[in-house]
Amino acid sequence: MDNNEKTKEDVKLDEALDETFPASDPPANTVETGITIDIAPDRDVLVNDNRAAHRFELVVDGQISFLSYERTRDRLTLLHTEVPPPLRGQHLAAALVKAGLHTARAEGLQVVVVCPFAKAYLRKHPADQQ
Repeated sequence: MDNNEKTKEDVKLDEALDETFPASDPPANTVETGITIDIAPDRDVLVNDNRAAHRFELVVDGQISFLSYERTRDRLTLLHTEVPPPLRGQHLAAALVKAGLHTARAEGLQVVVVCPFAKAYLRKHPADQQ
């Protein structure tokens, strides 16, 4: 193998590095502004952290999708993801999980995953765990 060929491990590392950001950067998305998540090349959604209802929410076509959670001073537990049937297949649940993970990182919280969808998402996207 010459120096120009990458091993599978190198490719995985490069992908993981592409998805990280410097810890010194302040979070651009806040509770006040919402969390913008890129779910498709041509579409972004705004996920709001509705702390009063203990859930991340997004509204598409007048319908609410959400990821409920429990928050303590040092932990964010992801409990349940729900997307209305007409909106399924649009990666909205993934956007909610990404927003939860982003929020936990930004606030220095440990993530505990109870939600079966969130567990499956993290198995498919291990780099998002970092």
